[in-house]
Amino acid sequence: MSRTAASGQPHTCKPDLDALRRTVREMEQGANAHGPVLRLGADALDGVLAGGGLAQAAVHEVQPARTVWDDGPAAAFTAAVLGAAQAQANGPVLWIAARQDLHVPGLAAFGLDRDRLLLARAGGDTDALWALEEALRCPALAGAAAEVAAFDRVAARRLQLAAEQGGVPGVLLQRRRIPTGGRQDPSAAATRWRIGAVPGGDGPVMGLPGRPRWRLELLRNRGGPPSDLEVEWDDATGGIALAAPVRHGAAAAAE
Repeated sequence: MSRTAASGQPHTCKPDLDALRRTVREMEQGANAHGPVLRLGADALDGVLAGGGLAQAAVHEVQPARTVWDDGPAAAFTAAVLGAAQAQANGPVLWIAARQDLHVPGLAAFGLDRDRLLLARAGGDTDALWALEEALRCPALAGAAAEVAAFDRVAARRLQLAAEQGGVPGVLLQRRRIPTGGRQDPSAAATRWRIGAVPGGDGPVMGLPGRPRWRLELLRNRGGPPSDLEVEWDDATGGIALAAPVRHGAAAAAE
C-alpha cells in the first residue's frame, strides 16, 4: 500500500539540499563561535575564520607550499599560532620536533616566548602523534605542535577529540621530504593552511630585507570559506598584518 496524504494524493518527500547545507553550516559556525578563539592579528585574516579567529579547542594543519623550501615559513606561522596561544593562556607550549634543525631564536622572532617553550624529539610519526594527543589533553599547556611527515584521518580525529577534551589548540606541521603531487587527504582538523614565502618589501635601511612575507592559503576552514591572502609579520604589533601592497590597494579601492 502506498503512503498518501490527507487529500488522497501520493505523498512525495523532496529534500531541500540547500536548506540542509545551510543547517550544517550554521551548526558548524555556532560550534566555533561559542568557543574561545586565537586571534592572529589581521582583521581580514581573522574575519574569514568562524568566530573571528582560530578555534582554540581544535587541531589545525600547516603545510609548506613547496616541500622543504617553505619549511621555514610554515614553522614561522606555527610559531605565530603558538605565540597567540601563549598570550591568551599565559602558559607553556610544547613543540615535538622530527629533526634537529629547529632554530629557537628564529621562532621567538614570531611571537613565541622561548622561556615558555618545551621541546621534545620524536623518533617517528607514530611517537609524535601519540605525544601530541597526550599533550592536547593537558589543560596546563597553552598549546602544542608536532612535526610529522604523514598522518591519516583517524589520527587527526583522535587529536581533535583530545583538543576538545583538554581545551588546548594543536598544530600538525607537515614536514615531508617528497612532494605529494598536489593530492590532499581528507582531514578532521578545523583548518588546513598552506604557507609559502613571497618576496618581501623594502627594509627600513637600504640593502636590508624587509618584513617576512607569506602567502597563506586557507584550504580547509570549518564553518567558513577558503581564502588566499598575502601577509607579513609586524614586529610593532607582534602579529600578522596584511602585506603593504594589499593594504594600499584596499585603501585606494575605498577612496
